[in-house]
Amino acid sequence: MDQQTLQSRLSDLNLPAIRYYPTTGSTNDVASHWITEGAVDRSLVVANEQTAGRGRGEHRWQTTNNSGLAFSLILFPIHLGQFVVPRRTAIGALAIKDALQKTYDLPAQIKWPNDVLLNRKKVGGILAENYWEGDDLIAVILGFGINVALDSINSASLPTEGFNFPATCVEAELGHTVDRIELLHSVLKAFFDWRPRLPSPEFLREWESSLAFRGEWVLISQGDSYGKDGLPISLEHSPTPINEGKVLGLAPDGALKLLTRSGEVVTAHSGEVRLRPKD
Repeated sequence: MDQQTLQSRLSDLNLPAIRYYPTTGSTNDVASHWITEGAVDRSLVVANEQTAGRGRGEHRWQTTNNSGLAFSLILFPIHLGQFVVPRRTAIGALAIKDALQKTYDLPAQIKWPNDVLLNRKKVGGILAENYWEGDDLIAVILGFGINVALDSINSASLPTEGFNFPATCVEAELGHTVDRIELLHSVLKAFFDWRPRLPSPEFLREWESSLAFRGEWVLISQGDSYGKDGLPISLEHSPTPINEGKVLGLAPDGALKLLTRSGEVVTAHSGEVRLRPKD
């Protein structure tokens, strides 16, 4: 993987700019700095090795050399429509899911809100971060992390502590090697195919049909919500946390609909809960 190869093999996607790094701390951080330098919509950052990638909360996601995909897209809200916030993570997860299914015939599912699973094992995830100037949302940065080769799931790249699911990689599930740039192209193509349909009922239906654990009882644990400044929002006055529920589907705003043991239908919003299968 190198700058010239990426430029050539992604040329049909009409990306305005690509920045490739043999190694970097976080592609989202690089994207954030690029915005201050005048990055435009659909600008792409790709790293062969990522040493300080982030997941939700305190999770970390590292990408070892030549083993996975770590990349970030810079998106401007004016091109995303009214559902930029509730559906920003979903479109990234849906793009990974579609790429794995259509390119490799792998039965990928989305673990709400931001992980992609293969056979109930985590293969990838999305981190959406907002770039603000005062009270104005200037851009959205979508960070993608996908385990591709077997080396991507060693203890250095994806420690098991703090993760709800065992890790896997595309090659382990597929049984043969994978061209990382081919997968990158497939994910980006799926993303841009879905982007104009982001506000549509079709998007919500596809997201809902891709959910893992539909019809199953799951455990919910209270997590942190984060404000636009990146600092945790106090949950002191939040409603009583939902401890258990059956996954029914999604509300229009992307909240997870759950059936409680008492028969009540409740919703859990992204950033407020963490989800794992019930033992």
